[in-house]
Amino acid sequence: MPRRRTSLKSNRVNKRKHTRNLKVKGQLKKSLKKFQELLSKKDTAEAKTFIAKVFSQLDKAAKKNIIHPATANRKKSRLMLRLSKTA
Repeated sequence: MPRRRTSLKSNRVNKRKHTRNLKVKGQLKKSLKKFQELLSKKDTAEAKTFIAKVFSQLDKAAKKNIIHPATANRKKSRLMLRLSKTA
């Protein structure tokens, strides 16, 4: 257990950031699963509108350093590839 006041505060801050990051990652995973579900149902019209929301979430997570920017770009590229294959 840390003794210094700054170490105690950094632990509190890290805990808050960790829970926030987990929440964002969880929402991102849910939206990715929903997009995959739309593609498996062959609902391309709704998938095209939903992909904008997914891209926005990926970009925001990358901007906040929750995920790496290259990871966000890779995921976006692969999602567009899957969408174009089904369309």
